[in-house]
Amino acid sequence: MAEAILGQLGGAGVEAVSAGSQPKPLHPDAVRVMRERGVDISGRRSKHLSTFADQRFDHVISLCDRVREVCPDFPGSPTVAHWSLPDPAVEAAAGQCGYHAFVRTADELRTRIQFLLYAIDTP
Repeated sequence: MAEAILGQLGGAGVEAVSAGSQPKPLHPDAVRVMRERGVDISGRRSKHLSTFADQRFDHVISLCDRVREVCPDFPGSPTVAHWSLPDPAVEAAAGQCGYHAFVRTADELRTRIQFLLYAIDTP
């Protein structure tokens, strides 16, 4: 969801990629929430961190504590940030209303990404 939201808000001036330490298929509620926000992520796939280990990035943001612990050191000394967000799929797996957890996560990501884009554009 973060990759899609950043791509939507950042436009052509931003290239966003995402990966995880234990990639899983896209959750149906993530697809639904993003579709409701005008972005179709149904054709995307989760990727492992190792896919991008040799790439250079300006900014690297981890979204969960587990990834923060195993995130590789990317070449080029990117700015690194950590946003500790709860995994909405965990709530869904616990039998709670997963859809609402994905809505909250998408809202939180959008807010943080808006601030990030402002900070990047402000000298």
